[in-house]
Amino acid sequence: MISVEDFAIEAEKWFAENTPAAPDFMLPLTFMEVGTDEQFEFLRDWQRKVYEAGFLGAAWPSEYGGGGLTDAHQSAVTKVMRKLEVPIMMNTIGLSWAGPLILDIGSEAHKKKYIKGILSADDIWCQGFSEPENGSDLGNAQLRAVRDGDDYVLNGSKIWTTHGHYAKYMILLARTNPDAPNKYAGLSFILTPMDVPGVETRKIRKLTGEHGFTQTFFTDARAPADGLMGNEGEGWKIAMRTLEYERGARGGQAGGYSITEPDPLAILDLARETGQINDPVVQDDLIDFIIDAQTLSLNQKRAKIGSLMRDKPAGLPLMDKLVKTEFAREINQYALTLQGTRGAYYVDEPNAVDKGWWHRNYLNAFSATIGGGTSQIQRNIIGEHVLGLPKSY
Repeated sequence: MISVEDFAIEAEKWFAENTPAAPDFMLPLTFMEVGTDEQFEFLRDWQRKVYEAGFLGAAWPSEYGGGGLTDAHQSAVTKVMRKLEVPIMMNTIGLSWAGPLILDIGSEAHKKKYIKGILSADDIWCQGFSEPENGSDLGNAQLRAVRDGDDYVLNGSKIWTTHGHYAKYMILLARTNPDAPNKYAGLSFILTPMDVPGVETRKIRKLTGEHGFTQTFFTDARAPADGLMGNEGEGWKIAMRTLEYERGARGGQAGGYSITEPDPLAILDLARETGQINDPVVQDDLIDFIIDAQTLSLNQKRAKIGSLMRDKPAGLPLMDKLVKTEFAREINQYALTLQGTRGAYYVDEPNAVDKGWWHRNYLNAFSATIGGGTSQIQRNIIGEHVLGLPKSY
């Protein structure tokens, strides 16, 4: 097996030689910002190219299409991707949530059917959890799935479906037993095709201007029953496991990165550009941002050391999701403050600072504070499950 160091060197050379030049259209800063067909096709081709070169899914089992190496190999390559600022990986829900879940608890048939297509981006995945009438009350999902022979017949709606109009499959939380003793016991988790009659997606225009989300409608749509994960009634447990991948509390992701994170050193350049770098108040704020960024970096390293995680195993990863997303929102908001009146210009304005890069990051940051559980819900989870605090009523 190639050493981690040699693999990283090989990857850096490959990315330096094969990363495409910036196209004549705006590339997304996050997988949730993919809003046009040309962006989608560009990033899909890029992911396929990275996978075929062996730098995506390097730690996934080779018998299902992965590289058969170790997590350390993939982590080293992902670090190279960030360092060289290559385009993002777009099929995030497959690479980081559905794929790891299938590898962990899916059947052998599931693994053979789905894993390679996730890596190659031939099969785009979306998530069907949230519903229009239930907000963050995921346990109250009402989309019905009724067993009919070898299929489930689906009726209902899901919302905020990232890449819904491009997806081939959805990880779907559906209600199979409305008469269960509690709302959680009646839910099931189904790997659902999107290209069957009765499934319709409608684009949702976002605050950033593009259509990265859809609402998905199911009208007597039929999903093969062999897509059921676990048993009927175990959907809540499996959904919570899926959210652990989304929140970074559980490993096994395919690698790459899907969100451009703010660089505190870049905001130093912005402060110089706007002539505020010598302001002592600004200097104090910038130092705080740099300290916070270093703290996040060190905690991510600390979370990989088992002996430092024994007392509260998921504490650092759960905290990292909350703090990192709020940090991104705060630093981007501060960047707009530094711009003064020019902070009002957006990407299509000639006077926009850095072509509106900070503005896009700021607006995109809100989606990360909501996805995987809002910051408010995340604080409750940390308080109750990590710190052992009582529920408040």
